Amino acid sequence: MVVVVMVMVVLMVVMVMMVIVVGMAVVVVVVVVVVVVVVVVIVAAVVVSVIFVLRQTCVYVCACTVGQVVHTLPEGEIVWGVASLADEIYVLRPKGQDDIEVYDAATYHLQRCLTVPNSRGFADMTVCERYRCLYVVDPIAMCIHRLGAHGEMHAQWPVGDKPYGISVHRTHNVLVTCPSVRRIKEFSPRGDLLRELTVPECVVNPWHALQLANGHFVVCHGEADDPANRVCTTTADGRRVVHSHGGQPGSDVGRYHVPRHLAVDNNDFVFVVDVNNRRVTLLSPTLDYVCQVVSRDKLKWRPRRLHLDAQRRRLYVADNEWKEGGLSAGRIVVFSI
Repeated sequence: MVVVVMVMVVLMVVMVMMVIVVGMAVVVVVVVVVVVVVVVVIVAAVVVSVIFVLRQTCVYVCACTVGQVVHTLPEGEIVWGVASLADEIYVLRPKGQDDIEVYDAATYHLQRCLTVPNSRGFADMTVCERYRCLYVVDPIAMCIHRLGAHGEMHAQWPVGDKPYGISVHRTHNVLVTCPSVRRIKEFSPRGDLLRELTVPECVVNPWHALQLANGHFVVCHGEADDPANRVCTTTADGRRVVHSHGGQPGSDVGRYHVPRHLAVDNNDFVFVVDVNNRRVTLLSPTLDYVCQVVSRDKLKWRPRRLHLDAQRRRLYVADNEWKEGGLSAGRIVVFSI
């Protein structure tokens, strides 16, 4: 609008000069043309503003869509990770061999199974589209396993602390979250340690961390008996909390009871697995509450992991059974969003 005003001022000056030089008749024609041009500019500015608002509104409206169950993968051993790569879904289960089940993303038919060599336990899994590989967290051996999409072994490297959550950010580096020491460790795709970030003391038991487009980190943290169960964004150095959602453990809207895992869409909206409340919550990029994407009536047990396939508009939720003080079975529930 400032530009429009400046243009109008310049045009008025020009018109005054033209009256002096060429007379009123010519000026009248010029004035009509100028008015038309100004109107077109104003209308264009309004249209652009409306389109911007509608796009933002559309993002929120689309994001508020409650997930609908479209398929459930077979029940079996507990699920420690789920991810998708190209046209396939990868499901991590502790079986000693054939640990990763690979399903067709369209038909949901089992294609093959992969074994994670030298593994002692599992906590999480993610994928890298650029290098077409999988990263698997081993909390017992305190290491990361890297496998190709067809199971070929690429690398295995130590973390130094007990790892839990894992993610790959836009530069294709690997983020590993270590709850007991409140650290996020960044590794290169080959396993070189690039940096370590220690989150603020109020971020107790950070389970999973992702990096947003602006360089900030989004972290979910808190065990059932911790004073705070929240989702937070921190500065790029991890030292300061920028936004947070949650507080004391609870079941009301705006509360969590063990927020354990995260996913982020292309607009930096955040999906949060809320284990004991048995739901998935959606937050805006500034961690404002948007809606409940998955409610407890859509799940049989308790969600612990999730993965978002933005291209297919599918949300994969790992639904695990808690029985007699431990996890005993699991399945993947597929939601359209």
